[in-house]
Amino acid sequence: MNRTLAPTLLALLGLAAATPALAQGDFRSCLSSLRAQAAAKGISGQAFDRATGGIEPDLKILELMDNQPEFKTPIWDYLAALVDDERVQDGRAAMRQWGQALAAAEARFGVDRHVIAGVWGVESNFGKDIGGRPLVQSLATLACYAPRRREYFTGELMATLKIVQDGDIDPANLRGSWAGAFGHTQFMPSTFQRLAVDGDGDGHRDIMMSVPDAVASTANFLKKAGWVNGLPWGYEVRLPAGFDARLAGRRNKKPLSAWAAMGVTHVDGRPLSGNYPAGILIPAGVQGPAFVVTKNFDAVYSYNAAESYGLAIALLGDRLKGLPGIRTAWPTDDPPLSRAQRRELQRLLAARGYDVGEPDGKIGAKTREAIKDVERQIGLEQRGRPGAKVLQALRG
Repeated sequence: MNRTLAPTLLALLGLAAATPALAQGDFRSCLSSLRAQAAAKGISGQAFDRATGGIEPDLKILELMDNQPEFKTPIWDYLAALVDDERVQDGRAAMRQWGQALAAAEARFGVDRHVIAGVWGVESNFGKDIGGRPLVQSLATLACYAPRRREYFTGELMATLKIVQDGDIDPANLRGSWAGAFGHTQFMPSTFQRLAVDGDGDGHRDIMMSVPDAVASTANFLKKAGWVNGLPWGYEVRLPAGFDARLAGRRNKKPLSAWAAMGVTHVDGRPLSGNYPAGILIPAGVQGPAFVVTKNFDAVYSYNAAESYGLAIALLGDRLKGLPGIRTAWPTDDPPLSRAQRRELQRLLAARGYDVGEPDGKIGAKTREAIKDVERQIGLEQRGRPGAKVLQALRG
């Protein structure tokens, strides 16, 4: 969702902001057109009106779409925030509370419950960060005012209206991200239509209010994406000296015996065993942690099409099983911070007079600007990165 809006659209948005009545008029005309499209797809006028009655365009969404952060997060920072001790503890508590639902999803679809929980934890922090924007309003705004992806967002809006018509989820509960992802495991509406299932047996597919529905639907997604029961997603390995980085890559799979013949071992030195194909991931280059990854990692990757994301889910699932985290050091002299450490950093910045908002561990624009000032003071490149050196300087 990070495409830049055309300058002409930005100009129109400025006009719309200055003349709300005009924006409303355009929106009403657009809704009328969308109503006709919905009817052609079998969505009744009653369902359309029920879902869209009284909504107004949320032009803030277009600002969010246009102003995606340019900061590139190093892989070690990304994983440190998503797979920390706090999330592991929360995940174990969630797995205890919903153990029966997770076990049922695992038995029904043959997907490891810890990986299902890993998706749940990464996507919504086990239901704590589901998102609060009304889905129909968000998608209608994007369908009407985001021309570069109008067809895509119109399709997602139609899928949402089908959810309303089918009665799976109360429209009042259909809230999520500005881009339309919703529920405990953040399905897009079209994904919901294809893959959501009833996990609690009440006859509805409600990934907003029913954890059993959410975890079963996620298991179904992973199964359809190619998850193989009993196959590991992968694990950390040790590369031999002089390993050719050009051999790495999720798609460049070879039999484990081939990697073993090159000198690749488990991270503790044990020889590789098994007869399945696997690739090698080196997310920070040959000097950082390396991982053997199988077809099951590809299934997790398909959830969001990012290797860093797939690693976060897989590693969180491992931690929830009681396995250790990454053992090889990242190639940096400025270690990453957990969410608890990020909150401490924000509190220390606030104590020094910086306006960083609520110390929530989420590094937004205000926190980055404050960090840049501290980086300048201690002689670091001004990147706005929340690292150990900045935290240590603030503690001092």
